[in-house]
Amino acid sequence: MIEFMLQGENLPFMVSLTIMVMIACLEGVTTLIGLGLSSMIDAFIPDFDLDGEFDLNPDAPVTGVLTRTLSWFRIGQVPFLIILIVFLTLFGLMGLFIQSISVKITGHLLPGIIASGITLPVTLPLVRAITGIIGKIMPKDETEAVDEKSFIGRVAIITLGKASKNSPAQAKVKDKFGTTHYVMVEPDIEDEEFHKGDQVLMVKQTRSGYKAIQNPMAALQDLD
Repeated sequence: MIEFMLQGENLPFMVSLTIMVMIACLEGVTTLIGLGLSSMIDAFIPDFDLDGEFDLNPDAPVTGVLTRTLSWFRIGQVPFLIILIVFLTLFGLMGLFIQSISVKITGHLLPGIIASGITLPVTLPLVRAITGIIGKIMPKDETEAVDEKSFIGRVAIITLGKASKNSPAQAKVKDKFGTTHYVMVEPDIEDEEFHKGDQVLMVKQTRSGYKAIQNPMAALQDLD
């Protein structure tokens, strides 16, 4: 079995599975230290809605093809990292399965590029189906059983990076129970920047994080 998997013709599928394992391990590590790789990646993906507008630039027209493609892959409905892991896993496993069928029928493995070309159109509908199921069972707008909309009006502190328009940075905020959450924040005002240590007032939720303004009142403190 191992010898079969390590054949050169199976390289695309083994690389896919290896990357999937590496991403899953990295997500686990970053979650443990309070960063959350998935949240950080989603924060840098443009927000869009099914009507065809990107939140990053509401005045810019988006073609129907692009919007339908993003929607078909459920980007914005399911975290991008989950979609990627599902794709890599299915592509790798389906590729090895197709190669095993080829060996049984012809006695030979298909060339890697041909096997990949057969596997990809089989994989994509499966990715859509599985992420659809995941999307239905995932909690909506919640972080640790707390409604993320409740973070609006709370003061957060920038903990990592520099935030500017369309370029969020990591911040931490406490919920009403005193639990610290890590979120991605960007300025709501054009040309404004947030730096590590700045306290900001969160005023709006986006699909991947929050928009904020500089804390206007020192009396507003949610970080005690």
